[in-house]
Amino acid sequence: MNKNNVYITTPIYYASGEVHIGNSYSTVVCDVFARYHRLKGDDTYYLTGMDEHGLKIEEAAKAQGIKPQEFVDKIAFKTSELWKELKITNDDFIRTSQARHTKVVQQIYEKLIKNGDIYLGEYEGDYCVSCETFYTKTQLGPDDTCPTCGKKTKVVKEESYFLKLGKYADRLLEYIETHPTFIQPATRKNEVVAFIKSGLEDLCVSRTTIDWGIPILSNKKHVAYVWIDALANYITALGYDTPDDALFQKYWMNGQVYHVVGKDILRFHAIYWPIMLMALDIPINFELLTHGWILMKGTKMSKSKGNTIYPTDVSRNYGLDALRYYLIKEMPFGNDGLFTWELFFERFNSDLANDLGNLVSRTISMINKYFGGKVTKPDKNYFEEDKALEDLIDTTNKVYFDTFDNFQFKNGLTAVFDLISKANKYIDLTEPWRLAKDLEKQNDLNDVLYHLYEVLRITSIMLDPVMDDTSKIIFNELGLMDTDIDFKLLKYGHTHQSQVIKEPIVLFQRIKIGEELEKIKKAK
Repeated sequence: MNKNNVYITTPIYYASGEVHIGNSYSTVVCDVFARYHRLKGDDTYYLTGMDEHGLKIEEAAKAQGIKPQEFVDKIAFKTSELWKELKITNDDFIRTSQARHTKVVQQIYEKLIKNGDIYLGEYEGDYCVSCETFYTKTQLGPDDTCPTCGKKTKVVKEESYFLKLGKYADRLLEYIETHPTFIQPATRKNEVVAFIKSGLEDLCVSRTTIDWGIPILSNKKHVAYVWIDALANYITALGYDTPDDALFQKYWMNGQVYHVVGKDILRFHAIYWPIMLMALDIPINFELLTHGWILMKGTKMSKSKGNTIYPTDVSRNYGLDALRYYLIKEMPFGNDGLFTWELFFERFNSDLANDLGNLVSRTISMINKYFGGKVTKPDKNYFEEDKALEDLIDTTNKVYFDTFDNFQFKNGLTAVFDLISKANKYIDLTEPWRLAKDLEKQNDLNDVLYHLYEVLRITSIMLDPVMDDTSKIIFNELGLMDTDIDFKLLKYGHTHQSQVIKEPIVLFQRIKIGEELEKIKKAK
């Protein structure tokens, strides 16, 4: 495998409240992608953070009787602590109120003003405080409501700076057409192209009626407004336009960048951000990976709707790896996923307790019972089912890398768990308990147990980016070291002999669904 410089980013989350499962999906899926690339040997840098400016923050802080900085400090602390609890392996946590960000954003504004890409004008339009976005009349919902969140907008008129989007529209369309992987999945690309071709209005990028923001140096009655401030985080975190720009040179200029975003902020990342980069003469070295929403029985998860589930509601009661597995397994790339407690419990019992947990328990118990805990590589295959299982291991390897390389984790996990399921069926077909009764069949029995051992070893390596704790527990039970969790060791037959643990633990205790649903109902 070739070593590459890989830069993976989440959106920076708006510092208005606690992060729920819908928000945290982006962070978890980026963590899986980062862990995967590290196992491939890629030099990987993973960024997440907080978007901390704007009117909504200003109003929320005022309602609590504290300063905006104190308000966002609390939210940032809680969010960073949540990522630690969810074992997110981010390399940096950028905050837009940090000096390292503020200074560079101010420099960016001055460059764009000097180049004529930003100009001073006056804006009057319908503004959504919640989304911090202006909308045209044609974009508004019934009764002048926001098309994104449904809340009432208000007419705002003020002097503003504007970014010339139309100036770069044709160049952006050409870039999109000549870079087929720029926007993924392809269905999202069609949305963006249609939006650009409908005509781009210049983007309002400053406000004079807000105090909580980054002041524009050459005109300090203006503060930076949302998108230049927020989107610039991807390069300010790397030290762009500073003497210490080694990370920017390494990961942006000489690496592969992956921006992972929800579909609701696709337009900002697919249009505004590349145009900003063009205006700054920075190469567009990123691919935009767009995911859907996590829905609750057909509707988007939302604090205002009262249907919010927080990640710790799941992880603290049913295990972190179960949460991570469900989020990754149930979100098809580009489309919406669904979270219900019923589906979570069913997936927990069928995939984790029955298939994976059962295979681990049965395999290690049989190796202990029949061979004193030792498994040895056989000199040949003893069953026709052996070749089919080995072929499936090879196929799963290929599918795994093809899908994980292309952010299609659901498909990759489906292949891995199909292999686990086939290994459980292999036990039923070869009947090791019957072989154990025949002294002349001990080589046959060892052959069966070795194949099961190798399936567990290989699938545990594949599961590591998603379920790191579980992977390491299984490796410990197989008598292996954490250092053996290595993509170079995925081929069948790597192990020559190993001593498994004497007593396997129950990885995933089956859930009594009815009882748990009743507990959740009472807790609400």
